[in-house]
Amino acid sequence: MKLTLGFSPCPNDTFIFDALINKKIDTEGFEFEPVLADIETLNQWAQQGKLDITKLSFPAFFTSLENYTLLNTGSALGKGVGPLLISDAGHEISSDEINQASVALPGANTTANLLFSFAYPDVKDKKFVVFSGIEDALLNKETDLGVIIHEARFTYQQKGLHKVKDLGEYWEEKMELPVPLGGIAINQSIKRSAALKVNELIRKSLEFAFANYPVIPDYVKQHSQEMSEEVMRQHIDLYVNNFSLDLGDEGRQAIEALHQVFLELNNAEADDEDVLFL
Repeated sequence: MKLTLGFSPCPNDTFIFDALINKKIDTEGFEFEPVLADIETLNQWAQQGKLDITKLSFPAFFTSLENYTLLNTGSALGKGVGPLLISDAGHEISSDEINQASVALPGANTTANLLFSFAYPDVKDKKFVVFSGIEDALLNKETDLGVIIHEARFTYQQKGLHKVKDLGEYWEEKMELPVPLGGIAINQSIKRSAALKVNELIRKSLEFAFANYPVIPDYVKQHSQEMSEEVMRQHIDLYVNNFSLDLGDEGRQAIEALHQVFLELNNAEADDEDVLFL
């Protein structure tokens, strides 16, 4: 059985899927066609049900429940892992100033946008740009503030930029739950028995990666050539953890809480037929 599998070229994703894509484990008759794209592109494709299996931000998942169900493995959740609101100014910025500022975000469907809206629901001037361009947008005075994700968490200070608020920390303080960032979802057109097998294979792929860590697989390096191995490991250490192996009760609770926040911010109600988890 051949399935399309979409994920980002970031180290956390390539680390999880390396053994699966490159058949370092027995894929038990399944073949996976990798489709690498930035997270907002994957989010947009999810609205169309384009891929069989896909990484996606949780807000994109919440608007794709007619197409996808979340797998139990492969997700990015954790503590101290959230996006950061940053500025090029070294002084403290008030909430009133933030509400009036222009803010660059990595996409309308991203968890970064949802967590920012959770903390600052009154901000109106949002600019959606590719995540890798947010620091430059700040440095070039194209925006007042920016919300960064991925490896920018480890490099923004080197560019003279400053943290205004850790949006993940704000979520943790308010909700007392880990931060759900992104998940791996499977198209509902795939039979449940096959979906369960895919879930098991992704878990085995990650277990293989953990067993050989801290060695960085060549597959990860190929897609992260501009990063040092130290930054690759920081990325993996931050975003790949026990929740990636198994959501568990706490992980599911965190996702359900984020779903409720998403509904409230969008003045929507849950559909009784919506099923989040496989």
